[in-house]
Amino acid sequence: MAVLNHNYYQATQNQQITCPSLQEDETADVAVIGGGLTGISAALNLAERGHSVVLLEAQEIGWGASGRNGGQIVPGLAIDQIALEKLVGREDARALWDFSLRAIDTIADRVAKHQIECDLRWGYLHAAVKPRQVRELQEWQTQLAELGHSETRLLSKDALLAELNSPRYQAALLDPKGGHLHPLNYTLGLAKAAQNAGARLYTHSPVTQVTPGQRAQIKTVTGSISAKFLLLCGNAYLGGLMPAISPYVMPVSTYIIATEALGTDRATSLIGHNAAVADLNFVLDYFRLSADTRLLFGGRVSYSAITPTNLGEFMLRRMRQVFPQLADVRGEYVWGGNVAITRNRAPHFGRLTGNIYFAHGFSGHGVALTGLAGTLLADLVDKQAADFDVFARIPHQKFPGGQAFRTPALILATTYFRLRDFL
Repeated sequence: MAVLNHNYYQATQNQQITCPSLQEDETADVAVIGGGLTGISAALNLAERGHSVVLLEAQEIGWGASGRNGGQIVPGLAIDQIALEKLVGREDARALWDFSLRAIDTIADRVAKHQIECDLRWGYLHAAVKPRQVRELQEWQTQLAELGHSETRLLSKDALLAELNSPRYQAALLDPKGGHLHPLNYTLGLAKAAQNAGARLYTHSPVTQVTPGQRAQIKTVTGSISAKFLLLCGNAYLGGLMPAISPYVMPVSTYIIATEALGTDRATSLIGHNAAVADLNFVLDYFRLSADTRLLFGGRVSYSAITPTNLGEFMLRRMRQVFPQLADVRGEYVWGGNVAITRNRAPHFGRLTGNIYFAHGFSGHGVALTGLAGTLLADLVDKQAADFDVFARIPHQKFPGGQAFRTPALILATTYFRLRDFL
């Protein structure tokens, strides 16, 4: 029996970050809303550059997607590169690809610089479930080579079994630039580095009102911040605080189960070289091994944000479709959380005013891109806008239907792609 809504990452976090709640009226060069990877990264960059920074988090540091996600590090954006070229042109699309690789390098650099213990491992398998997806992998490998990324290897079904011992997959593209980590421990490590650099982090301090102006005024129930700049980094959990941008993202829930510890031999018999794995379906399965030899298996989505009934049993059944040899294995943790998607699955960066900036909507590719977003937001504060503006030029549309009807509209719009998974 799985333990419902008990987050494995919280159970295995390796440090505590002590942050008070905001109780007074303060001033800062920059205020940041959101204590996940985007906000923490921005606060760290800005503090290291000498800015006074205050970060406000409604819950705990890493409480949202940054401490709940699959921990998978993936090159590129969630939107296909060809589709991206149609939106922004070949030059900007190539720059965005290069930014995604820079984002991955940033993870490695920060882990080393700040000595963050977060079980960072390299290797990523994009797995094909059906023959048409094998062809997609072949085409994708060619596209990646044209982008200068020629390190990938296409593994046929027989060769794949040594890397991924499952009868479900027809082939996989092995990418050494991808990887995985313990996302909460990574977030907490960055938060500690931000505190050490001088950033003031406040938790249990939900923002109730933002008043734009020459200095942005940010109110909580028990305090306020007056800041020259405001960075909005709440992503899927920003809610309706800023109505001008909330219609451009949709919170979508996804779920993960962690098995009991399998032991080294049994774990490595599943995924031979400890790569992260995701299939190519629209509603995809994604999974990896933890440092303590558990299988962390993610999948299923909910557009209503209501946790499905019998979630643990459902996730176990889904996991056993991939690894039938785990029929006797128990689930010990199962949890979920929201990711923010955009209509085109590209991240949404921009400005609300001359001193209020935002970055959100990473659409499942946020482990690496959020860190880069924080860096680019800090650059924008320092009047270095060129890189940020490459992302800001991506065109976006609001989700149709307004607050009341956009979830049913999204379900209807995605039905075709969900059905296509069965073909």
